[in-house]
Amino acid sequence: MNKPAIILLLLALCLPVSWASAQSKKSSSKSSGGNGGAGYQTAIGLRGGNYASGLTIKHFTGGKNVAIEGLITTEYYAKGVRGTLLFEKHFPLKELRGFQFYVGAGLHAGAYRGRYYYDVAYRQRNKKYEVYRYYYYDDKVYPVFGGDFLAGAEYKFDDLPIVVGVDIKPYFDIFDGRTAAYTDGAVSIRFTF
Repeated sequence: MNKPAIILLLLALCLPVSWASAQSKKSSSKSSGGNGGAGYQTAIGLRGGNYASGLTIKHFTGGKNVAIEGLITTEYYAKGVRGTLLFEKHFPLKELRGFQFYVGAGLHAGAYRGRYYYDVAYRQRNKKYEVYRYYYYDDKVYPVFGGDFLAGAEYKFDDLPIVVGVDIKPYFDIFDGRTAAYTDGAVSIRFTF
């Protein structure tokens, strides 16, 4: 993936977060500071999953426990990068301070380079079928788009600027005229400010 495409992808993820920041500053005098019951307003960190890992930034947009999360990830099985934008609704637990559940949905876009695939051929010889497998690798760049869903839980430590979370993110990809569905479970750690 070339550098201008990566820069455009980063800008596309940062603009909604900066717009949301401006909106929350306008409404912070009316609300409870913009973070609801989360205990923080913005957090940046790392997300490690079974399919994709990368950077994560989460920002609360008002006093209603609504957050925008941006992910820039790479996959273990595909060469490439993907940017994801998620809109989340958080549900803090009053009994456990700092602990909350959340659900959300969003979209992603990116590019993969290369894929492995194979064809199967059958031949009949002497009343017996033989199976031949032909393995291929192509080195094309495939743009990918798709939708994401998210459910998770996170805990904000009272005395540390750290949030630890775990989530499950089912998503689907559309690339090269094909579709595929995956489920990505992950653990994330973020620093708050």
